[in-house]
Amino acid sequence: MKVVSVNVSLPKRIEVNGGTVLTSIFKSPVADRVAVRAHNIDGDRQADLTVHGGPNKAVYAYAQEHYSFWRGELPDRDDFAPGMFGENLTTAGLDEAGVNIGDRYRVGSAVLQVTQPRMPCYKLGIRFNRADMVKRFWASGRPGIYFSIVEEGELAAGDHIHKLDGNADGISIADVVALYRGIKTDPELLQRALRAPLFGGWKAGLLERSQTEPR
Repeated sequence: MKVVSVNVSLPKRIEVNGGTVLTSIFKSPVADRVAVRAHNIDGDRQADLTVHGGPNKAVYAYAQEHYSFWRGELPDRDDFAPGMFGENLTTAGLDEAGVNIGDRYRVGSAVLQVTQPRMPCYKLGIRFNRADMVKRFWASGRPGIYFSIVEEGELAAGDHIHKLDGNADGISIADVVALYRGIKTDPELLQRALRAPLFGGWKAGLLERSQTEPR
């Protein structure tokens, strides 16, 4: 497992439908080693901290392997490049099915911990200039991975990603999303999700869905 690209952006205003939107989703790769500290990678900031960033959404990773899927889904686009999905880390060998909530990884000299999947917002549609992009992204089952920063450090493209520890009885990012979407309804899997250090509104959402499912 390794980092293919490190991508950052500061918030900027762009014109959308006659108005302006502040966003950091238009990220660009950086060549040098960058510091990872507090709730950010240096050179990167979130535009709206009510839904992005903070301690449990400090670093967002997306698998390079997903790019081939999206090229097939969106054949009219010829501008796919690292950071296209707003990710800080474009990775190889690290995906939602193989990563459990709470797993810790050393990336460069930093230590990151898996906290939750991504719930896409309307700005992804702005990035792709497609009104249906949020729906398509969510339906794809390829949400990417959010991390908290356990130990500050530095990282760069080419760094290996080393798993430090995890919970064998845990639940993967992919399974959390499958439960949330109702694709999986296994009560035991749900309990594992509720026991996991899963952040955001995911636990409340899972509970609500489990209580409204037909018996």
